[in-house]
Amino acid sequence: MTIKPDAAYLSGLDFFGDVVARVPPGAWEQPSPCRGWTARDVVGHVGGAVRFGTGLLGGSAPEWRPADPPGSDVDGDPARWWEALVPPARAALEGVDLTAVVESPLGRRTIGEGLGFPAVDLFVHGWDLGRAAGLAVEIPAEAIDFARRMLAGFPDEQIRAPSVFGAEVDAPPGATASETFLAWTGRDPRG
Repeated sequence: MTIKPDAAYLSGLDFFGDVVARVPPGAWEQPSPCRGWTARDVVGHVGGAVRFGTGLLGGSAPEWRPADPPGSDVDGDPARWWEALVPPARAALEGVDLTAVVESPLGRRTIGEGLGFPAVDLFVHGWDLGRAAGLAVEIPAEAIDFARRMLAGFPDEQIRAPSVFGAEVDAPPGATASETFLAWTGRDPRG
């Protein structure tokens, strides 16, 4: 069964939230697999994107201004900050027309198209956050299938950009589906 972008996004919110809830309090300043970012920065980056998307779905025209470092967006406890972002994000999707066209940082596109990459980001950065906190995290097969289908339409130069994915690395022998996908995104799944 093919997952729709809104379902993938909602599933991604749950996935990322589950990882956030498992991060020990002392792990927020640990380095993540994202160069120069801590676990707090990963939450700040993902939370900033979710807040932007919530505003866009709510009919406002927010300006995309990522914080530098992304963790500076996080107000107080990162887990509680994240938890406060999720209900409005879920509510913004209720009854949304996935075919409606909106302005996005990548130009005019349907809401369905616009949800695809943020959905993938929730899963990949959920793994990044887990790695920073020393947690075992496996990306579900349905999310990997969704990501592969969604990303297949993007030119390689857009996917292999500094702010997206690095160059693919070799998956380790006996790699799981999650590890193979992560290696495709340029991450060392066991490093």
